[in-house]
Amino acid sequence: MDMDLTPQQKDARAAYHAFVDQHIVPHADRFDLEERIPTELISAMAKEGYLGAVVPEAFGGSPIDMISYGLLAEELGRGSSSVNALLTVHSMCSFAIARWGTTEQKERWLSRMAQGQMIGAFALTEVHAGSDAKSVETEAVPTADGYVLNGRKRWITFGQIANLFLVFGKCEGQLMIFFVERSNPGVSVVPISGMLGSRASMLGEVRLENCHIAKEDVIARAGFGFASVLASVLDIGRYTVACNCVGIGQACLDASLAYTSTRKQFGVLLKEHQLIQQMIANMLTNLNAARLLTQRAGYLKEINDPRMIMETMIAKYFASTMANKAANDAVQIHGANGVSSDYPVQRFLRDARIQEIIEGSSQIQQMTIAKYSYQQ
Repeated sequence: MDMDLTPQQKDARAAYHAFVDQHIVPHADRFDLEERIPTELISAMAKEGYLGAVVPEAFGGSPIDMISYGLLAEELGRGSSSVNALLTVHSMCSFAIARWGTTEQKERWLSRMAQGQMIGAFALTEVHAGSDAKSVETEAVPTADGYVLNGRKRWITFGQIANLFLVFGKCEGQLMIFFVERSNPGVSVVPISGMLGSRASMLGEVRLENCHIAKEDVIARAGFGFASVLASVLDIGRYTVACNCVGIGQACLDASLAYTSTRKQFGVLLKEHQLIQQMIANMLTNLNAARLLTQRAGYLKEINDPRMIMETMIAKYFASTMANKAANDAVQIHGANGVSSDYPVQRFLRDARIQEIIEGSSQIQQMTIAKYSYQQ
């Protein structure tokens, strides 16, 4: 594996960096306070092709290689974890269609998703089901021309504005996956607010009450395809979150370097204190390690190496713990300013905490990684 980025990837990273500095960094605290992402930013992301990053060109997308996709997620995460959350769930939904959908499903949705005319969301979690996908209670009853769904999906990222939901449920005891459009009768969304972190992710509870969908809106039928679709979609989600954590870590390092270069204590700049230097050194070292792990995962995805799923889990586990440590240290370095809304490091800390929970908790990752290790 060549560890250096290609000239095209370097140019892409520079473009992503400039976009984030212009459109996200100056406004990220306001997004967090208002608990929403403005539609004009979503439109700008669509215009740049970001919402079609995993959509084939034949269906209106602007596909990029997996390492470039990771760089995009990293830069968005550097600006706002909530904005990256949009890329995460939208890409999970569009990837599911592109990889597993029928030609009719691709033609029906992908172009509009790439253009930002439709927003996709991942609807797995329920009150009693999260990491244990087999415990979903959403029920699908077959009809002559489709299914009737009943259930409630909770903590659905961008559920407040999504137009298309990738819904996990059961039909006659067997797991299935459906596409449910927001316009379907029986679909309603209750906004969720007041979260600790990623506050602008516009969470919602998606309620399905006698919601009828056509048989053409199924992507994984009873007894066929569920595990493959779920694994591949979660893999994209974990990769995006892992790269997002690298972005959070970079933001923490940037903020800490700037603060310690101007703040004085005991007559010298903070950066002259050895314990501060230790924190900065650890932050940079762990950040570089996490970045290499995510780039390795991206490389394996690009060449379709079967190790990609496990390497992505490792990257997500390490990067999420790194982001939490970096954010905690960044707040400590800032002292009382670190817990003030005048400085963004408090947002980094809150957002970092979420990353060890979503797309598989750290404990789930550890269990899976350990089982894999014993099988080698």
